[in-house]
Amino acid sequence: MNDSRSAAPTAAVGVPEAVAALDGTGHGDPGRGGPGRGDARRTTLGPVALVVAGGLSVQFGAAVAVLLMPRAGALGVVTLRLAAAAVVLLIVCRPSLRGHSRADWGTVLAFGVAMGGMNTLFYQAADRIPLGAAVTLEVLGPLALSVVASRRLLSLVWAGLALCGVVLLSGMGPSLFGRGGGAGEGFDGLDPVGAAYALAAGAMWAAYIVFSARTGRRFPQADGLALAITVAAVLSLPLGVMESGSKLLAPSTLGLGVAVALLSSVLPYTLELMALRRLPAPTFAVLMSLEPAIAAMAGFLILDQALSTTDALAIALVVGASMGAVRATARRGRMEKGTKSGRRPVRGNREGH
Repeated sequence: MNDSRSAAPTAAVGVPEAVAALDGTGHGDPGRGGPGRGDARRTTLGPVALVVAGGLSVQFGAAVAVLLMPRAGALGVVTLRLAAAAVVLLIVCRPSLRGHSRADWGTVLAFGVAMGGMNTLFYQAADRIPLGAAVTLEVLGPLALSVVASRRLLSLVWAGLALCGVVLLSGMGPSLFGRGGGAGEGFDGLDPVGAAYALAAGAMWAAYIVFSARTGRRFPQADGLALAITVAAVLSLPLGVMESGSKLLAPSTLGLGVAVALLSSVLPYTLELMALRRLPAPTFAVLMSLEPAIAAMAGFLILDQALSTTDALAIALVVGASMGAVRATARRGRMEKGTKSGRRPVRGNREGH
Protein backbone atom coordinates (compact mmCIF):
# COMPACT_ATOMS: atom_id res chain seq x y z
CA MET A 1 0.00 0.00 0.00
CA ASN A 2 1.32 3.35 -0.93
CA ASP A 3 -0.11 5.90 1.44
CA SER A 4 3.05 8.00 1.51
CA ARG A 5 4.33 7.79 -2.01
CA SER A 6 5.43 11.07 -3.59
CA ALA A 7 2.42 12.90 -4.96
CA ALA A 8 3.10 13.41 -8.65
CA PRO A 9 4.94 10.11 -9.33
CA THR A 10 2.10 8.11 -7.84
CA ALA A 11 -0.30 9.98 -10.08
CA ALA A 12 1.56 8.57 -13.05
CA VAL A 13 -0.30 5.31 -12.48
CA GLY A 14 -3.52 6.75 -13.71
CA VAL A 15 -3.29 10.38 -14.86
CA PRO A 16 -1.95 10.90 -18.41
CA GLU A 17 -0.89 14.51 -17.89
CA ALA A 18 1.18 13.48 -14.88
CA VAL A 19 2.88 10.80 -16.95
CA ALA A 20 3.62 13.25 -19.74
CA ALA A 21 4.99 15.88 -17.40
CA LEU A 22 7.19 13.54 -15.42
CA ASP A 23 8.31 11.59 -18.44
CA GLY A 24 9.89 14.74 -19.79
CA THR A 25 11.64 15.73 -16.58
CA GLY A 26 15.30 14.97 -16.55
CA HIS A 27 15.28 12.66 -19.55
CA GLY A 28 16.58 14.05 -22.81
CA ASP A 29 15.65 12.91 -26.27
CA PRO A 30 18.09 10.73 -28.17
CA GLY A 31 20.55 12.63 -30.24
CA ARG A 32 20.63 15.61 -27.87
CA GLY A 33 23.76 14.72 -26.02
CA GLY A 34 22.10 12.24 -23.64
CA PRO A 35 23.53 8.84 -22.73
CA GLY A 36 23.52 5.98 -25.19
CA ARG A 37 21.03 3.16 -25.03
CA GLY A 38 23.45 0.78 -23.30
CA ASP A 39 24.43 3.42 -20.75
CA ALA A 40 20.76 4.22 -20.09
CA ARG A 41 20.01 0.57 -19.37
CA ARG A 42 22.92 0.31 -16.96
CA THR A 43 22.05 3.52 -15.12
CA THR A 44 18.40 2.42 -14.81
CA LEU A 45 19.22 -0.77 -12.90
CA GLY A 46 20.04 1.13 -9.72
CA PRO A 47 16.77 3.12 -9.58
CA VAL A 48 14.78 -0.02 -10.46
CA ALA A 49 16.40 -1.80 -7.51
CA LEU A 50 15.43 1.12 -5.26
CA VAL A 51 11.79 0.96 -6.41
CA VAL A 52 11.65 -2.81 -5.90
CA ALA A 53 13.21 -2.37 -2.45
CA GLY A 54 10.52 0.22 -1.69
CA GLY A 55 7.81 -2.22 -2.76
CA LEU A 56 9.28 -4.94 -0.58
CA SER A 57 9.38 -2.52 2.34
CA VAL A 58 5.73 -1.51 1.85
CA GLN A 59 4.35 -5.02 1.67
CA PHE A 60 6.51 -6.55 4.39
CA GLY A 61 5.53 -3.59 6.55
CA ALA A 62 1.89 -4.47 5.82
CA ALA A 63 2.61 -8.05 6.90
CA VAL A 64 4.05 -6.78 10.19
CA ALA A 65 0.92 -4.66 10.58
CA VAL A 66 -1.23 -7.79 10.27
CA LEU A 67 0.80 -9.37 13.08
CA LEU A 68 0.16 -6.24 15.17
CA MET A 69 -3.63 -6.32 14.69
CA PRO A 70 -4.37 -8.79 17.52
CA ARG A 71 -2.77 -6.30 19.92
CA ALA A 72 -4.03 -2.99 18.56
CA GLY A 73 -6.88 -3.85 16.19
CA ALA A 74 -7.05 -2.86 12.53
CA LEU A 75 -8.09 0.73 13.29
CA GLY A 76 -5.43 1.03 15.98
CA VAL A 77 -2.74 -0.08 13.52
CA VAL A 78 -3.90 2.56 11.03
CA THR A 79 -3.71 5.24 13.73
CA LEU A 80 -0.22 4.21 14.83
CA ARG A 81 1.08 4.01 11.28
CA LEU A 82 -0.33 7.34 10.12
CA ALA A 83 0.57 9.20 13.31
CA ALA A 84 4.17 7.99 13.33
CA ALA A 85 4.60 8.68 9.60
CA ALA A 86 3.08 12.16 10.02
CA VAL A 87 5.50 13.03 12.84
CA VAL A 88 8.50 11.91 10.79
CA LEU A 89 7.43 13.73 7.62
CA LEU A 90 6.55 16.94 9.48
CA ILE A 91 10.00 16.95 11.08
CA VAL A 92 11.78 16.19 7.80
CA CYS A 93 9.73 18.42 5.46
CA ARG A 94 8.79 21.25 7.85
CA PRO A 95 6.01 22.42 5.51
CA SER A 96 5.04 26.07 5.53
CA LEU A 97 1.49 26.87 6.61
CA ARG A 98 1.50 30.31 5.02
CA GLY A 99 1.00 31.47 1.48
CA HIS A 100 -1.60 28.88 0.47
CA SER A 101 -5.04 29.62 -0.94
CA ARG A 102 -8.33 28.15 0.17
CA ALA A 103 -8.26 25.91 -2.90
CA ASP A 104 -4.81 24.64 -1.88
CA TRP A 105 -6.07 23.68 1.56
CA GLY A 106 -9.18 22.09 0.07
CA THR A 107 -7.00 19.95 -2.16
CA VAL A 108 -4.69 18.80 0.62
CA LEU A 109 -7.72 18.09 2.83
CA ALA A 110 -9.26 15.90 0.10
CA PHE A 111 -5.89 14.19 -0.33
CA GLY A 112 -5.72 13.47 3.39
CA VAL A 113 -9.28 12.10 3.48
CA ALA A 114 -8.51 9.80 0.54
CA MET A 115 -5.29 8.65 2.22
CA GLY A 116 -6.98 7.98 5.54
CA GLY A 117 -9.88 6.16 3.89
CA MET A 118 -7.55 4.05 1.78
CA ASN A 119 -5.52 2.93 4.80
CA THR A 120 -8.54 2.28 7.02
CA LEU A 121 -10.34 0.20 4.39
CA PHE A 122 -7.21 -1.70 3.40
CA TYR A 123 -6.36 -2.79 6.93
CA GLN A 124 -9.95 -3.84 7.49
CA ALA A 125 -9.52 -6.04 4.42
CA ALA A 126 -6.11 -7.38 5.52
CA ASP A 127 -7.66 -8.35 8.86
CA ARG A 128 -10.12 -10.63 7.02
CA ILE A 129 -8.46 -11.96 3.86
CA PRO A 130 -4.87 -12.89 2.85
CA LEU A 131 -2.53 -9.99 2.19
CA GLY A 132 -1.88 -10.92 -1.44
CA ALA A 133 -5.61 -11.08 -2.18
CA ALA A 134 -6.21 -7.73 -0.47
CA VAL A 135 -3.54 -5.94 -2.51
CA THR A 136 -4.64 -7.66 -5.74
CA LEU A 137 -8.22 -6.47 -5.28
CA GLU A 138 -7.07 -3.03 -4.13
CA VAL A 139 -4.92 -2.45 -7.20
CA LEU A 140 -8.06 -2.69 -9.34
CA GLY A 141 -8.78 0.92 -8.35
CA PRO A 142 -5.68 2.41 -10.01
CA LEU A 143 -6.10 -0.09 -12.85
CA ALA A 144 -9.63 1.14 -13.54
CA LEU A 145 -8.37 4.73 -13.46
CA SER A 146 -5.65 3.88 -16.00
CA VAL A 147 -8.15 2.16 -18.28
CA VAL A 148 -10.53 5.13 -18.18
CA ALA A 149 -7.70 7.65 -18.62
CA SER A 150 -6.18 5.90 -21.66
CA ARG A 151 -9.49 5.87 -23.60
CA ARG A 152 -8.20 3.23 -26.00
CA LEU A 153 -9.81 0.04 -27.23
CA LEU A 154 -6.79 -1.94 -26.05
CA SER A 155 -7.60 -0.87 -22.50
CA LEU A 156 -10.70 -3.08 -22.61
CA VAL A 157 -8.36 -6.05 -23.13
CA TRP A 158 -6.45 -5.15 -19.96
CA ALA A 159 -9.72 -4.71 -18.07
CA GLY A 160 -10.91 -8.12 -19.26
CA LEU A 161 -7.60 -9.70 -18.24
CA ALA A 162 -7.91 -8.22 -14.76
CA LEU A 163 -11.51 -9.42 -14.52
CA CYS A 164 -10.37 -12.97 -15.32
CA GLY A 165 -7.83 -12.71 -12.50
CA VAL A 166 -10.48 -11.52 -10.05
CA VAL A 167 -12.81 -14.38 -11.05
CA LEU A 168 -10.04 -16.91 -10.43
CA LEU A 169 -9.09 -15.23 -7.16
CA SER A 170 -12.67 -15.35 -5.89
CA GLY A 171 -12.90 -19.09 -6.50
CA MET A 172 -15.76 -18.68 -8.99
CA GLY A 173 -13.68 -19.74 -11.98
CA PRO A 174 -13.08 -23.29 -13.18
CA SER A 175 -10.46 -25.27 -11.26
CA LEU A 176 -8.19 -25.70 -14.23
CA PHE A 177 -5.13 -26.27 -12.09
CA GLY A 178 -6.69 -27.69 -8.96
CA ARG A 179 -6.92 -25.86 -5.67
CA GLY A 180 -4.17 -26.89 -3.31
CA GLY A 181 -4.38 -27.37 0.41
CA GLY A 182 -7.20 -27.61 2.84
CA ALA A 183 -9.31 -25.06 4.64
CA GLY A 184 -7.54 -21.84 5.49
CA GLU A 185 -4.89 -22.19 2.76
CA GLY A 186 -4.66 -20.03 -0.32
CA PHE A 187 -7.41 -17.55 -1.23
CA ASP A 188 -10.27 -20.08 -1.43
CA GLY A 189 -13.60 -18.78 -0.19
CA LEU A 190 -12.58 -15.16 0.36
CA ASP A 191 -14.54 -13.43 3.09
CA PRO A 192 -16.96 -11.25 1.06
CA VAL A 193 -16.76 -8.45 3.64
CA GLY A 194 -12.95 -8.45 3.43
CA ALA A 195 -13.10 -8.47 -0.37
CA ALA A 196 -15.55 -5.55 -0.30
CA TYR A 197 -13.20 -3.59 1.97
CA ALA A 198 -10.31 -4.25 -0.44
CA LEU A 199 -12.32 -3.06 -3.45
CA ALA A 200 -13.40 0.04 -1.54
CA ALA A 201 -9.75 0.67 -0.63
CA GLY A 202 -8.97 0.46 -4.35
CA ALA A 203 -11.58 3.13 -5.08
CA MET A 204 -9.98 5.35 -2.44
CA TRP A 205 -6.57 4.62 -3.97
CA ALA A 206 -7.86 5.95 -7.29
CA ALA A 207 -9.06 9.10 -5.50
CA TYR A 208 -5.66 9.29 -3.77
CA ILE A 209 -3.95 9.27 -7.17
CA VAL A 210 -6.10 12.10 -8.52
CA PHE A 211 -5.64 14.32 -5.47
CA SER A 212 -1.95 13.49 -5.12
CA ALA A 213 -1.39 14.89 -8.61
CA ARG A 214 -3.29 18.06 -7.73
CA THR A 215 -1.45 18.41 -4.43
CA GLY A 216 1.89 17.96 -6.16
CA ARG A 217 1.08 20.89 -8.45
CA ARG A 218 0.05 23.17 -5.58
CA PHE A 219 2.69 22.44 -2.91
CA PRO A 220 6.49 22.37 -3.25
CA GLN A 221 8.40 19.11 -2.86
CA ALA A 222 6.75 16.86 -0.25
CA ASP A 223 5.05 19.62 1.77
CA GLY A 224 1.60 18.67 0.56
CA LEU A 225 2.23 15.01 1.36
CA ALA A 226 3.32 15.83 4.92
CA LEU A 227 0.23 17.98 5.48
CA ALA A 228 -2.11 15.40 3.93
CA ILE A 229 -0.81 12.52 6.02
CA THR A 230 -1.26 14.72 9.09
CA VAL A 231 -4.90 15.21 8.11
CA ALA A 232 -5.25 11.44 7.68
CA ALA A 233 -3.66 10.80 11.09
CA VAL A 234 -5.98 13.28 12.83
CA LEU A 235 -9.04 11.69 11.19
CA SER A 236 -7.96 8.17 12.14
CA LEU A 237 -7.09 9.00 15.75
CA PRO A 238 -10.65 8.88 17.20
CA LEU A 239 -11.32 5.54 15.47
CA GLY A 240 -8.12 3.99 16.79
CA VAL A 241 -8.73 5.26 20.33
CA MET A 242 -12.32 3.97 20.32
CA GLU A 243 -11.22 0.51 19.18
CA SER A 244 -8.04 0.02 21.18
CA GLY A 245 -7.85 2.76 23.83
CA SER A 246 -4.86 2.47 26.14
CA LYS A 247 -3.54 -0.58 24.28
CA LEU A 248 -2.03 1.85 21.78
CA LEU A 249 0.28 3.20 24.49
CA ALA A 250 1.89 -0.14 25.35
CA PRO A 251 5.64 0.21 24.59
CA SER A 252 5.80 -2.95 22.45
CA THR A 253 2.73 -1.87 20.48
CA LEU A 254 4.10 1.62 19.96
CA GLY A 255 7.44 0.17 18.83
CA LEU A 256 5.81 -2.11 16.27
CA GLY A 257 3.60 0.75 15.11
CA VAL A 258 6.65 2.92 14.47
CA ALA A 259 8.28 0.01 12.63
CA VAL A 260 5.21 -0.34 10.41
CA ALA A 261 5.26 3.41 9.69
CA LEU A 262 8.94 3.32 8.77
CA LEU A 263 8.61 0.20 6.60
CA SER A 264 5.35 1.12 4.90
CA SER A 265 5.69 4.89 4.56
CA VAL A 266 8.96 6.64 5.35
CA LEU A 267 11.51 4.18 3.93
CA PRO A 268 9.72 3.43 0.62
CA TYR A 269 8.99 7.12 0.09
CA THR A 270 12.68 7.93 0.51
CA LEU A 271 13.84 5.10 -1.77
CA GLU A 272 11.35 5.98 -4.50
CA LEU A 273 12.18 9.69 -4.33
CA MET A 274 15.84 8.78 -4.91
CA ALA A 275 14.91 6.45 -7.77
CA LEU A 276 12.69 8.97 -9.55
CA ARG A 277 15.61 11.33 -10.03
CA ARG A 278 16.85 8.93 -12.73
CA LEU A 279 13.81 6.78 -13.55
CA PRO A 280 11.00 7.71 -15.97
CA ALA A 281 7.59 7.96 -14.31
CA PRO A 282 5.97 5.35 -16.62
CA THR A 283 8.66 2.82 -15.68
CA PHE A 284 8.04 3.66 -12.02
CA ALA A 285 4.31 3.05 -12.48
CA VAL A 286 4.90 -0.31 -14.17
CA LEU A 287 7.09 -1.41 -11.26
CA MET A 288 4.32 -0.39 -8.86
CA SER A 289 2.13 -2.94 -10.64
CA LEU A 290 4.24 -5.71 -9.11
CA GLU A 291 2.94 -5.02 -5.61
CA PRO A 292 0.24 -7.74 -5.56
CA ALA A 293 2.94 -10.34 -6.24
CA ILE A 294 5.22 -8.84 -3.59
CA ALA A 295 2.33 -8.80 -1.12
CA ALA A 296 1.59 -12.47 -1.80
CA MET A 297 5.25 -13.29 -1.14
CA ALA A 298 5.22 -11.29 2.11
CA GLY A 299 2.02 -13.03 3.19
CA PHE A 300 3.58 -16.42 2.52
CA LEU A 301 6.90 -15.74 4.26
CA ILE A 302 5.65 -13.83 7.33
CA LEU A 303 1.99 -14.82 7.73
CA ASP A 304 2.12 -18.38 6.34
CA GLN A 305 -0.58 -17.55 3.78
CA ALA A 306 -0.14 -20.22 1.13
CA LEU A 307 -0.71 -19.79 -2.61
CA SER A 308 -2.24 -22.37 -4.91
CA THR A 309 -1.36 -22.46 -8.62
CA THR A 310 -4.70 -20.87 -9.49
CA ASP A 311 -4.14 -18.08 -6.97
CA ALA A 312 -0.70 -17.36 -8.45
CA LEU A 313 -2.24 -17.27 -11.94
CA ALA A 314 -4.93 -14.86 -10.75
CA ILE A 315 -2.32 -12.48 -9.32
CA ALA A 316 -0.24 -12.76 -12.51
CA LEU A 317 -3.27 -11.80 -14.62
CA VAL A 318 -3.99 -8.71 -12.53
CA VAL A 319 -0.30 -7.70 -12.50
CA GLY A 320 -0.07 -8.14 -16.27
CA ALA A 321 -3.26 -6.14 -16.82
CA SER A 322 -2.00 -3.34 -14.58
CA MET A 323 1.33 -3.17 -16.42
CA GLY A 324 -0.39 -3.10 -19.80
CA ALA A 325 -2.82 -0.38 -18.76
CA VAL A 326 -0.04 1.77 -17.30
CA ARG A 327 2.05 1.50 -20.46
CA ALA A 328 -0.98 2.37 -22.60
CA THR A 329 -1.65 5.44 -20.46
CA ALA A 330 2.00 6.51 -20.62
CA ARG A 331 2.05 6.08 -24.41
CA ARG A 332 -1.04 8.24 -24.78
CA GLY A 333 0.49 10.89 -22.51
CA ARG A 334 3.65 11.03 -24.64
CA MET A 335 1.61 11.28 -27.85
CA GLU A 336 -0.49 14.12 -26.45
CA LYS A 337 2.64 15.92 -25.31
CA GLY A 338 4.18 15.57 -28.77
CA THR A 339 0.99 16.82 -30.43
CA LYS A 340 0.75 19.89 -28.19
CA SER A 341 4.39 20.78 -28.87
CA GLY A 342 3.84 20.50 -32.63
CA ARG A 343 6.20 17.52 -33.02
CA ARG A 344 5.48 14.06 -34.31
CA PRO A 345 5.48 11.51 -31.48
CA VAL A 346 8.71 9.54 -31.39
CA ARG A 347 8.15 5.82 -31.83
CA GLY A 348 9.69 3.73 -29.08
CA ASN A 349 10.79 4.67 -25.60
CA ARG A 350 13.19 7.54 -25.22
CA GLU A 351 14.89 6.05 -22.19
CA GLY A 352 16.27 3.03 -23.99
CA HIS A 353 13.80 0.43 -22.65
